[in-house]
Amino acid sequence: MGKSVLSSGFATLLMMLVVLAPSASAQQETEMRKTTQTAPHPYIGMWVTKDGHVRQELLPDGRYDEARGTRQSAYQGDYQVSGNYITYQDDTGFTADGYFENDVLYHGGMVMFREATIN
Repeated sequence: MGKSVLSSGFATLLMMLVVLAPSASAQQETEMRKTTQTAPHPYIGMWVTKDGHVRQELLPDGRYDEARGTRQSAYQGDYQVSGNYITYQDDTGFTADGYFENDVLYHGGMVMFREATIN
């Protein structure tokens, strides 16, 4: 009888720890955020469509700020770079992706160039 009470108490404690422990995804997200903030990549800076209508700044802290026409900060959110692939999640939850090739950003049907290379 003493053994089953001990086992029952241990099982209850174990279940409480599982319920109260942060999820693996929350821990992974925290680690990804740290990696994004501390691991610079070669794509930080301003990216602009050839006509200048869309301007997207990739900030070193893993955030981006995108202007459309005269509308400053039309879209803002987080981004992550893995190799030459970029994923975005704006502050409303919308997600998108793109890729870099030969110092050109292909994103959402747009072709974007570093601001200094326009013309």
